[in-house]
Amino acid sequence: MVAQTSDGHILLVKKLGGLFAIIIGCLLTAVGVTFESGGTTFVGVLFLILGAGLLVMKIVRRNEGSPLP
Repeated sequence: MVAQTSDGHILLVKKLGGLFAIIIGCLLTAVGVTFESGGTTFVGVLFLILGAGLLVMKIVRRNEGSPLP
């Protein structure tokens, strides 16, 4: 069943933004570790955290109001 929300575009932006941030974070972290660049690795990890946070916010928002079984 697909849930209809009034702010569906915001949820889509969070989902796509989170996935994009995770992909960029993985790439930057891999490049930073390969070339032993602490700054690039740090920025990559920040993007990973940002992407995970956006996806968690989307999941929490979607599950608001539905009781756990």
